[in-house]
Amino acid sequence: MITATTLDEQGFGIPATLEELHTYLQAAMEVEHLTIPVYMTGMYTITPGTNRTAYFTLRSVLLEEMLHMTLAANLLNAVGGKPKVGRKEFVASYPAKLPFSGPELPEIGLQHFSPKALETFLTIERPRDMAPKPKPGDGWTSIGQFYDCIKKGLDNLVRDLGHGAVFTGDRNHQVGPEDFYNSGGEVFAVHNQDQAHTAIRVISEQGEGVKGTIWDSDDLIFGEQRQLAHYFRFNEIYTGRRYGQHDVPGKPPSGPLVDVTWDDAYRIDGNSKLADYRKYAGTSDVHAQAAAFNSRYAALLSYLQTAFNGTPRAMALAIPTMLELRDRSEQLYRNPHPDPKRAAQGLSAGPTFEIDAPSFQEARPHVEQNLALAGLEAGAPIDLSALSPETSETFA
Repeated sequence: MITATTLDEQGFGIPATLEELHTYLQAAMEVEHLTIPVYMTGMYTITPGTNRTAYFTLRSVLLEEMLHMTLAANLLNAVGGKPKVGRKEFVASYPAKLPFSGPELPEIGLQHFSPKALETFLTIERPRDMAPKPKPGDGWTSIGQFYDCIKKGLDNLVRDLGHGAVFTGDRNHQVGPEDFYNSGGEVFAVHNQDQAHTAIRVISEQGEGVKGTIWDSDDLIFGEQRQLAHYFRFNEIYTGRRYGQHDVPGKPPSGPLVDVTWDDAYRIDGNSKLADYRKYAGTSDVHAQAAAFNSRYAALLSYLQTAFNGTPRAMALAIPTMLELRDRSEQLYRNPHPDPKRAAQGLSAGPTFEIDAPSFQEARPHVEQNLALAGLEAGAPIDLSALSPETSETFA
C-alpha cells in the first residue's frame, strides 16, 4: 500500500514518468479498494429487513467501487504496469489514510450504519468543488482531484513520448464487460488515450457527479438511466430526503422523505482486532469466524489478482466469494462481542479485515483448486458447476 512515508518522500503532484504513473495508478486501485470494507461494514451492519433504501444504495455504490478498481487495473495494464492486489501490502489496516490524500482528510475507519458512518462516506465521495483547495505537495482533498493529476500526467507522457511508447500493455490483460457483473456503468477495455479518458471520467463522475450537477454520467456514456452520483446517494440517506430533478449541489435535497431508522443496526467497535477475539477463544467461536472471514477475503483478492494479470475470466470466481463474505459477515454481526464489557455496551462482533500473509496462505489451496476446476489455466470458459461446493453453493 502507498503509505504516508512514501507520500512524504515523493510529494503529491502530476506524475512525470511512466514509473510514477504506474505508482499513481496502483495507488488509485488502493483508494478504490480501501472504501470497499468501509462500505461493506455500513451495509452489512443494517439489521436484516430494515432500511432497505439505505441497504440497496450502499450495495449499488459498493458494486461501482469494484467497477472503479477494475477500471483502474485496466488503466495500469494499458500503460505497461502490473496490478498488485493479491498481497498483504495492498490491504489497509483500519483506520487508514487514503493513499496520497492530504491532511484535511481524516483516517477512515470501520463503522456500523449510523449518521457518523454516513458523514465518513460523504467525506470520501466529496466533489472537488466542495473540498478544500489542496496545497502543493500536501495531497488531494477529493478523489476527483487525484484522477485529474493522473489524467494530466498521462496526457503529458503521451505528448512527450508518443502514444505507442505509453500504451504498451498486453491487450489480453484487459477485463471486459463479459467478465464483470456490475451495477451502474460497465467495465470496458482500455487500449488508447481516449478510452483512458473515459475510464477516468466514469470513476470521477460516478463518485462526485458531472460538474455542477448531482448526477453521474452513466446516461451520457453508456445510455443508461440517469442516476445520482455517490455523494448525493449518500446524502439522501444522511438527510432522510430524496433529491428532486432540479436540485443542485450545495443545496439540501427537496424531494420526498426517505425512511431511515438509525437504531436498526448492529453496533460494533470498529477498532476490534483478531487479538481481541483470541482472548476469548475458549468461550466463543468469534475468533475462528473472523479469521475464516479474513481468509475468504484473501481469496477474493487472489481471484482479482489472477483476473487483473492475464486471466480476466477469473472475475467470475470473485462474485460467489463476495456473496460468501456477505453471509459470513452477517453471521459475525449476530454474535455479541466476546469481550463481556463491550457486550454489556450492546456491541456486536464483526469482521476485522486484517488480511495478512497467513490469510493469503490459508486461502491459496482453495483458490488454486477452483481456478483449476474452472479450467482457467487452459483458457477454457468458466464452468461454474465444476467449482468446489464451498464456492458454488454461495450462489444460492
